[in-house]
Amino acid sequence: MGELDDKPEAYRTLKEIIVIGGGLAGVEAAWQAARGGAHVRLFEMRPIAKTPAHRTDKLAEIVCSNSLKSDEPGTAPYLLKEELRRAESLVMEAATATRVPAGAALAVDRQLFAEYITERIEAEPSIELVREEVTRIPDDGIAIIATGPLSSEALTFEIMKLTGSDQLYFYDAIAPIVAADSVDRSVAFAAARYGKGGDDYLNCPFDREQYAVFYQALIEANSVPLQRFEETRWFESCLPIEELARRGVDTLRYGPMKPVGLVDPRTGREPYAAVQLRQENLMADAYSLVGFQNHLRYGEQARVLRLIPGMENVEFLQFGQIHRNTYICSPRVLQPTMQMRERPEIFFAGQITGVEGYVESVAMGWLAGVNAARLANNQALVEAPPRSATGALARYVATAETKNFQPVNITFALLQPLDEQDRRRFRRKRDRHQFQVELALKEWNAWLQETRQQVTALQATP
Repeated sequence: MGELDDKPEAYRTLKEIIVIGGGLAGVEAAWQAARGGAHVRLFEMRPIAKTPAHRTDKLAEIVCSNSLKSDEPGTAPYLLKEELRRAESLVMEAATATRVPAGAALAVDRQLFAEYITERIEAEPSIELVREEVTRIPDDGIAIIATGPLSSEALTFEIMKLTGSDQLYFYDAIAPIVAADSVDRSVAFAAARYGKGGDDYLNCPFDREQYAVFYQALIEANSVPLQRFEETRWFESCLPIEELARRGVDTLRYGPMKPVGLVDPRTGREPYAAVQLRQENLMADAYSLVGFQNHLRYGEQARVLRLIPGMENVEFLQFGQIHRNTYICSPRVLQPTMQMRERPEIFFAGQITGVEGYVESVAMGWLAGVNAARLANNQALVEAPPRSATGALARYVATAETKNFQPVNITFALLQPLDEQDRRRFRRKRDRHQFQVELALKEWNAWLQETRQQVTALQATP
């Protein structure tokens, strides 16, 4: 049906919030809005309509890597995760419950992760899950658009009309997954680079000759053609391996195949190059190829990737693939509260705002959900603290230069810099970053306490 404004007037109330999209940002926004005292109608088009990348009808299904990146204290990705954990994020709760070994990274069993979130959303009385494709944005009432990079064609057209700007996009690719018992353990060895996090990865080592053969086969392999008449725009931090390889023969050796911090037990030396495999699920019967997203034809993937030592007879559970990601030019459209400037009852959340990464998307969903509930309850909206990672991302999407606006991951470069006196206190960059994290979390804790007290006071009002 897709019509959101056809409900009887008595049914539509100010405290009802529409959330469009049941991905990571959408479920987080819905959860936080419900916690803020609103009734939420969460629309998810699957399984009624499918996307090029999703396989199930579960909410928050992860379609790319199962890693939520580094969870090492003192890093910017850790700071963002820790902010969300302290803010009682549903997605971070699910990630903790379904975590799998991945060294210093936070990785999840993607099936259990999606099931966990779906069950929690379905059991929440303040959230009504509607399995229906939305083709129109509501003309009145509060709505959060969290359709992610895989918005349907009809809704993408509506978003383009609403935001008044041309559609922006980039191509993203997914890494293959292989059966664990098909990897030759006499060649592949368990280890993490520099021993961080234990022996949580399988490593397939190359010597110089093996690498030369693999590299030549990769750059000569046939790729799946992209859409005609469309410029190819890749996201730099998620380039397909064949695109990386074309930048130079050693590019892979300094990227996803870097051997530093690894020792091949057969030789006692660092290999010339290495491919790392990361555990996909709690059963440990599937592994993904770290950093090996690609858009080769399936037959070519099997041929080329079986040239990796230890993977000569590997069984592929999922081949790599490519999909198109859509995002808006947020600095023209959004405020740091995630509201539209011209239509403040409409919020955007997730990757569609111009952040890249699972946790970054969740953070924007968290902020949109909190503020949508505050708007519904006639409360002043909030901006995340300036030192926080969440605040840094919101500030970026609202104020970045519009001419060359590009999606970003969280980095220290986005955070509010230290003043000169604090910078002089720390000679090492690692110490400065650790201090920034401590300051950010201190400010975040105080801000959270204040906003929670406001919600508690509202709920206590007769």
